Amino acid sequence: MVLTYFSRVFSSATVSMNVFNRVAKCRHRDLMTHHPHLSLVEYLRQEMAARLADRLSDITRKFERALDVGCGRGYLSTHIYPEDIQHLTQIDMSPGLLSMVLPSQVHNTETIHMDEETAEFAPDSFDLVMSCGSLHWVNDLPGLMRRMKRCLEPDGVFLGSMLGGQTLFQLRTALQLAETEIENGFGPHVSPMVEMADIGRLLHETGFSLITVDADEIQVRYPDMTRLMGDLVAMGEANCQWLSKPALRRDTIQRASDLYMEMYGDGSSVPATYQTVNFIGWKPHSSQPTPRSRGSATQ
Repeated sequence: MVLTYFSRVFSSATVSMNVFNRVAKCRHRDLMTHHPHLSLVEYLRQEMAARLADRLSDITRKFERALDVGCGRGYLSTHIYPEDIQHLTQIDMSPGLLSMVLPSQVHNTETIHMDEETAEFAPDSFDLVMSCGSLHWVNDLPGLMRRMKRCLEPDGVFLGSMLGGQTLFQLRTALQLAETEIENGFGPHVSPMVEMADIGRLLHETGFSLITVDADEIQVRYPDMTRLMGDLVAMGEANCQWLSKPALRRDTIQRASDLYMEMYGDGSSVPATYQTVNFIGWKPHSSQPTPRSRGSATQ
């Protein structure tokens, strides 16, 4: 499940982290394809994709060669306006999801099986790189950002949206309280995620310019906590930390479910908040505006 007990802190100068088992995460994504009603559990990725496509359409520029990193079933491609992009390349680590890729709105679309964490392309290959809903499972975010900047041509755009540190805070709180009450302590059942400030700093340290970062929320209601947890597994968001604690006890889960309803529910349903961290950065180019030097302002 996607929660956070603590945040990851990154620096582009540090040694890359190895928090997540990427083989397990690929297996989680492949298992999604066995769901009898797959489209019913893709609501989060579809909503994130629709919102990111709206942000793309706000850029007053058309792109010739775009890359979608961690595309899943190509969710983003179903929301992009065809006139915004001439050629789209989609990559994902899951062969299962790629075998069921959705019809793309972009007429010239190619799909490649490739792990986004280690993906690398020739310099100046694209004028747009996008990622929507997958970067929160990447171990080496600084390394990924460097590779994305390298494959962008000058004045190219890196546009993305990922789950942030406040995602599912209600579930996190209920589980912590229940586990502390019943088991006299709580452990890492969940995955650490980044905060908004981390993304801005990483983009700056990587060398992107004209950076903008903001946070948004998507709230979904569920009948109860167990239905929420079931959906998280079904949508491929099960925990894949190397050092995760063994499964919760049944009595702990029941107590957490009761606490969740008491603290946040209305008696018939509970809310779950997904925080999205949205960002845009440009590869530097001489045509871009630059800030004036300090002290140059005039009244």
